[in-house]
Amino acid sequence: MTGLGRPGGVGRLAAVIASALMLLATVASCTSGNGATVTYPVASVGPDRTVSPAVTQTRGQLAQALGTQNLILADTQSPYRLPESAMLASAPRAVYQVTLPADPTGRYIVVYEFSDTARAAQAAAEEQAYLASGPGRIQSPPGTVTVIRQVGTTVVLYNWLPGAAQVPGAADIQAALETLGVGFPVAP
Repeated sequence: MTGLGRPGGVGRLAAVIASALMLLATVASCTSGNGATVTYPVASVGPDRTVSPAVTQTRGQLAQALGTQNLILADTQSPYRLPESAMLASAPRAVYQVTLPADPTGRYIVVYEFSDTARAAQAAAEEQAYLASGPGRIQSPPGTVTVIRQVGTTVVLYNWLPGAAQVPGAADIQAALETLGVGFPVAP
């Protein structure tokens, strides 16, 4: 016998239906808040790729602000993703790194680009709300400090864990970033 008449056929059919529903749910979850399809992971802009003038300008402001704390901003070759809302997850991004003497692996700063300042502000506010929500909170250890700054058409994102940071300079990165653009504070 084949199909449903064979012992275990109903269970196999139920398993196939369940798998199909899971696949459908996964595909449906890969849309951003505006209905656009998001492919994960979104490519990260690194030093081997060209960044837009807006990202280049933000990078210059980051380097200048970090320089006031005697910190150096560098391009990174390492893949890195922070907890992201839908708008950030679907945006072009550049990842930079601040290497501290006691932390050679470095601290990451991500710059996301949007079409205009209104979309950048909307994305920063969405990230702020996301990180305050249950799903956003469980992606980082309790006490994580997140810095969200809108700089023109870009959003800058940095996080660190003060309680676990035995690295001098991690707080200096936060202080430098907080001098840029408009802030979107997130309660730790």
